[in-house]
Amino acid sequence: MHINADFSQRVVVRPEDYEWVSSPAAGVERMMLDRIGDEVARATTIVRFAPDSQFDTHTHGGGEEFLVLEGVFSDETGDYPAGTYVRNPIGTSHKPHTKEGCTILVKLHQFDADDQEQFAIDTRAAAFRPGMVEGLSVLPLHSCASENVALVRWAAGTQFNQHAHWGGEEIFVLEGTFQDEHGRYPAGSWIRSPHLSKHAPWSDEGCLIYVKTGHLPQNEA
Repeated sequence: MHINADFSQRVVVRPEDYEWVSSPAAGVERMMLDRIGDEVARATTIVRFAPDSQFDTHTHGGGEEFLVLEGVFSDETGDYPAGTYVRNPIGTSHKPHTKEGCTILVKLHQFDADDQEQFAIDTRAAAFRPGMVEGLSVLPLHSCASENVALVRWAAGTQFNQHAHWGGEEIFVLEGTFQDEHGRYPAGSWIRSPHLSKHAPWSDEGCLIYVKTGHLPQNEA
């Protein structure tokens, strides 16, 4: 299975584009954003768990990164409410479940072999730091090799300079509306921009975004 598998192409998925498909587990649905492979795949996915649903125990052959968007996600290591960011490196395993239901943004099989740090961050309790321009604040989440992951909060009316994405950029809009010269992206939008692409983003109303940079193939865009 190949979904948005050409990393030289810019891709935008907004909430009105969502198409939920059933997973092998009862009560668990997926919105596939990009995917290379079948059930075991390099994938970026929004996963929606119904109350009292669970997924079989599985091993993260290529690592797992996820952000809890709604509800409470649970596994053997604990309960993770909305706003929790989790990294499970290559070789780890767990059995996900949820009592009240939850939705997560998850990325699979995208870890560098040297990226062995396992942790969880409650982003709603963490302190943001000032960003590069007035109106931006940043919560760094992880860095390894060329990859950087952060949450970025934009105050209403904030504008950022045009910049190029070395190694690409991936954005998921968590709150508000993110904008650039290519369009408007409400909460729930996913944008993947290839290596060396450029934009000059802003937000009229303010927003909160998940941002990952430097992790896409570095072929000429």
